[in-house]
Amino acid sequence: MAKEFSRSQKVAEQIRRELADLLQFEVKDPRVIGATITEVEVTGDLAHAKIFFSTREDAAAATTGLEKAAGFLRSQLAKRLMLRTVPQLHFVHDTSIERGFQLSQLIDQAVSEEKH
Repeated sequence: MAKEFSRSQKVAEQIRRELADLLQFEVKDPRVIGATITEVEVTGDLAHAKIFFSTREDAAAATTGLEKAAGFLRSQLAKRLMLRTVPQLHFVHDTSIERGFQLSQLIDQAVSEEKH
């Protein structure tokens, strides 16, 4: 019988929770304010974590701010998680929410035009 959740998925979920808390309460960089962690993918060997985030502000500035804060975030994760090694953090801007919003607007526009 296959496992429902692998270790990497459990670690990814814990990292997501802790990073969301750290971004909200610990990181003071104004470029990062308003960034939301949407998903975390961790490699099988737990060496690297790809962190997907969304923001309403400038995505390039938020990416730069998160990359600058990666060392601090990783050290804080080391204190909070019970892992031998903490994964390297790689930040990727997640555009799926924005794309979904645009599609929703297009659908609403098509429905309103159809009614007229």
